[in-house]
Amino acid sequence: MTATQPIADTMARGPRVRRATVTAALVCLVSFAAFWAAQRAAHVSLIDLTVYRAEGWSVRNGGDLYAMRVTHAQLPNTYPPFAALLFTSLTLLGPGAARIAATAANLGLLVVLAHLSLRLAGLPRRLPPAAAALGVAAAAVWCEPVWTTLRYGQINLLLAVLVLGDLTRRRSRAAGVGIGVAAGIKLTPLLFVVFLAVGGAVVAWRRRERWNSWLRTAAVASVTFAATIGLSALVLPSDTRRFWTQVVVSADRAGNGEDTANQSLRGVLARALHTGDPGAWWLLAAALVAVAGLAVATAHLAAGEPAWAVLSCAVTALLVSPVSWSHHWVWAVPLVVLLAGRALRASRPARWWAGAAAAALLFCSYALWLTPHGDGVARPELHQSVGQMALSAVYPAAGAAFLCLSAAVAVTRRGPLAGRDTSEAAA
Repeated sequence: MTATQPIADTMARGPRVRRATVTAALVCLVSFAAFWAAQRAAHVSLIDLTVYRAEGWSVRNGGDLYAMRVTHAQLPNTYPPFAALLFTSLTLLGPGAARIAATAANLGLLVVLAHLSLRLAGLPRRLPPAAAALGVAAAAVWCEPVWTTLRYGQINLLLAVLVLGDLTRRRSRAAGVGIGVAAGIKLTPLLFVVFLAVGGAVVAWRRRERWNSWLRTAAVASVTFAATIGLSALVLPSDTRRFWTQVVVSADRAGNGEDTANQSLRGVLARALHTGDPGAWWLLAAALVAVAGLAVATAHLAAGEPAWAVLSCAVTALLVSPVSWSHHWVWAVPLVVLLAGRALRASRPARWWAGAAAAALLFCSYALWLTPHGDGVARPELHQSVGQMALSAVYPAAGAAFLCLSAAVAVTRRGPLAGRDTSEAAA
């Protein structure tokens, strides 16, 4: 090879990257346009967006956030009051403009989520980052969790981006702000704070150090979350008091626990036991899974595998939450990307490609909706057969399988656990 060959290769690569990026952008644009047309043809309601706007109006008009009921379904507010403060921005737009803005914002957030997912998993350098992110987003928009998120006008993509944004740039002193804000909007991301604190402490103990970036991120997230409570208490003292003394412990406020859409352990057990309240059985199962999931995540963190650690924590949060609607499972996008990334680097990639394909097909199958499901009145989920129960538990089953795979990867990893980050996400 001559001395000028690397320069020639670099010059030749530039046009290829641009062509790949332009092609991916066009594919993504066509996919998004088809998606938007399909949702309009389906007359999607964006019903949760209506609830969010009502929360914003309640703040502006001095109403009772947790007494309001909105839409024909009489939906209540289940989020902390800090979320309602943010939702006041939605009242600046009319209903039609808000629907367009929310859909466009969610599509943009999907591209960001794809980018962060690739960064977390460690994007192979031979793939143009922008083209890869656009390609992932073009496909991911059709999976059930993403489709349903946009169908309802939900905020799941925003929460995932806030969390992953911190965990893929944790060397920044501001890392943790996104997680704290996400927890202020919805409490489930608080498990990431526990994970960062426990995992950071284990890493510090292994390295014989007092402080590290994981612990700093946990601290920043905790302070930010506390600030969201403080701001809410200052602006909405009555609503804040009611949320933290009553609403937060009302697991059934969000809906019937046995609903097919509830893809958490509690939902699975409620359908299996034919009761809306599985009680102590769910608490025991959730506690065991929480401990096991955090242990797996911590083991990966100590071994310098943050991608596996982060997704193990995310799946654990989805499983143990009292309610994890199917649209909460937008974490399927980084999960599939992680498996595909592992296949690209594996010496024997066939098994990893098979796993990635199986996960992608499952989340794109809409299989859970093949079971009888009601509107909250008929409640057919309380009378499901064994086969129907299995179909309505596909996401928790996939989550449990991922945690088992993650544990196997942690156990069978060869070589000493160096306690240093090997992923590009650590940069």
